[in-house]
Amino acid sequence: MRCEVIAVGTELLLGQIVDTNSSYIGEQLAEVGIDSHFQTKVGDNADRMRASIELALSRSEAVILCGGLGPTQDDITRNVIAEVMGVELEQRQDLVERIENMFGSRGRTMPKNNLLQAQVPAGAEPIPVMPGTAPGLVCPFGDGQVIYAVPGVPWEMRKMIDEFVLPDLRERAGITSVIRSRVIRTWGQSESGLAEMLGDEIDRLDESGEATIAFLASGIEGLKVRVTAKADTEAEVIALLDAEEVRVRAIIGDGIVFGLDDQTMETVVVDLCREHGLKLGLAESLTGGLIAQRITQHPGVSDVFQGSIVSYADSVKNDVLGIDGAPAISEDGAIRMAEGAARALGADATIAVTGVAGPSPAGGHDVGTVFMATHLDGETRVLRVEWPFDRRRIREFTCITALNELRKRLLAR
Repeated sequence: MRCEVIAVGTELLLGQIVDTNSSYIGEQLAEVGIDSHFQTKVGDNADRMRASIELALSRSEAVILCGGLGPTQDDITRNVIAEVMGVELEQRQDLVERIENMFGSRGRTMPKNNLLQAQVPAGAEPIPVMPGTAPGLVCPFGDGQVIYAVPGVPWEMRKMIDEFVLPDLRERAGITSVIRSRVIRTWGQSESGLAEMLGDEIDRLDESGEATIAFLASGIEGLKVRVTAKADTEAEVIALLDAEEVRVRAIIGDGIVFGLDDQTMETVVVDLCREHGLKLGLAESLTGGLIAQRITQHPGVSDVFQGSIVSYADSVKNDVLGIDGAPAISEDGAIRMAEGAARALGADATIAVTGVAGPSPAGGHDVGTVFMATHLDGETRVLRVEWPFDRRRIREFTCITALNELRKRLLAR
């Protein structure tokens, strides 16, 4: 079965919103074995939306429209679907009541405009999963074809896709096999470098059909190696993934592999500190608290994480961290920052970062020059890098690299 994705919204074409929804839907379709050969973005224009849907139906068995299900005048997805189906919209009292109840539960009165969301093309049905006020739609069309409409709000879209659309598509396609993926998360090697390292293994998998390997560069989240396998049962597919993970790890090494699936570099570091009974502290200049933000976005870290001293001004580096006049942007400065953070925060393991994020050189160093120090077991080590990036990526890459330096030391402890 082939399924096309159409993202609806003029704001997507203007670049005001980045279309992450289509990426998510495409990834999930691949996960369950549904082919998706085309993705389209179209503005809130009935003629162009209708043309996009008709083109998609001419070459695919299923179409997912994302967006345009709200209560405002430009939310016309349901209207256009009805036109394509050649039917009228019908008001569904059950949806009216559900939407009214949602507003009532929040102590609010439903605006009359929201009644538009209770309209469904004749012959279609609302998607039973309804996390927000916008009902999704499942619309049978033609000879076994189907149109789905889901909201553009990401968390609402994901819930409908995961809990209804994907299972429904699998049933329509007659897919009974189990398809699963495992994401092996890495840092310290380029995408081309990983592809070269895994070249022979990828060739072997192409011949055996046991699994597939794909790469996804994800910035501050690292570089992901996704292994996908298919089998008749859950147990069989997990066994295939387990075996392939072992082979991939053996090839690229645990120095590069830092986690799996939803693990992040910061959660791995916190877990390692917890295992060793260590308190973690930070001294951040260049990153301005970014490492601390990454750590504290995860619940349950207070037993490990002591805090971060955002020593952006040189006076703070001297007065709080006690770098004693060492150049603020230097190897010695980073070392003293890490050791000062250990003293000030009562931490057993610390990370310190200082450098030049731009836009201009500073302290005699070019933009992208960064010093990262890690302090552990009374020993402080420093890494110097020269990033060829813009300000945002310099800060993000410094964040994950500094955490990785401490991770490697904790693993070797």
